[in-house]
Amino acid sequence: MGCGTAFLNWAAARADEVATVSSRVSDDYVRTRLADGSFQPETYAFGKGGYWSGALRDKTIDEMNFMDVARTIAGPLERQGYVPTKDPRTTKFLIMIYWGTTQAPGSESATNAFQNMRQARADVDRARLLGSPAEIAAADAAFSSAFAALHMEDTRRHQADSLNAQMLGYDSWWDATARFEGTPFEARWQEMVDELEKNRYFVVLMAYDFQLMWKQKKTKLVWETRFSIGEQRNRFDQQLVAMALEASKYFGQNSHGLVRKAVPEGKVEVGEVKSLGVVGAKAP
Repeated sequence: MGCGTAFLNWAAARADEVATVSSRVSDDYVRTRLADGSFQPETYAFGKGGYWSGALRDKTIDEMNFMDVARTIAGPLERQGYVPTKDPRTTKFLIMIYWGTTQAPGSESATNAFQNMRQARADVDRARLLGSPAEIAAADAAFSSAFAALHMEDTRRHQADSLNAQMLGYDSWWDATARFEGTPFEARWQEMVDELEKNRYFVVLMAYDFQLMWKQKKTKLVWETRFSIGEQRNRFDQQLVAMALEASKYFGQNSHGLVRKAVPEGKVEVGEVKSLGVVGAKAP
């Protein structure tokens, strides 16, 4: 298959847009710099990881295929010294690409469980003020049932948030603020949750040791980079280039946690076509 080189043309930054990047590397991977300060080139082939569609149809991402995404990411990779090759004997990395939209649980106050709980609370207050003992008992029972349902809903929400945190690279922020939940410092935790509970476009790059995989049938993840941006008011096909360029600063580097930055608008022009191998893989 062919994959073009993406040329990036910067435009003015949008102050209200924030992209996140999280990148990790294996302990034994260190890039070599040349005399001019640039990184020594390292070769790769792309692999098709998978696409996660959102809850609603979104043609700005649904109509982009693997090669569309790969063409865009190839440019930022090349800027960081990662060059494509079609020769398996010289391929250093297999870079798997995963992309899609998270399915966030949404606002807690908008759920049926929350609304039922609020109504049950009001019914208890009214019954205790004006009702008979039987009506009070019935209201209390309904409140207990609503409370249990809300607790189950909160548990499911927490699990969904945790899974999205791992997918997006928010896990370091999650781990650092989880202890604040239910304390006076909960605002730090809630800021993260509010972000996770809105749908986000994301891309995950996972770079595996190709030679080890090819020759010894063993899998070793050398580096990974996860980047995302909120879906609301954005278009994936327009923001991907700027997201990838921001994230490229951390390709093959350790970001030491989640990095959040304003995203400049970008433009993609597909250049010379280069052959890249494509291999399927399991979910990240």
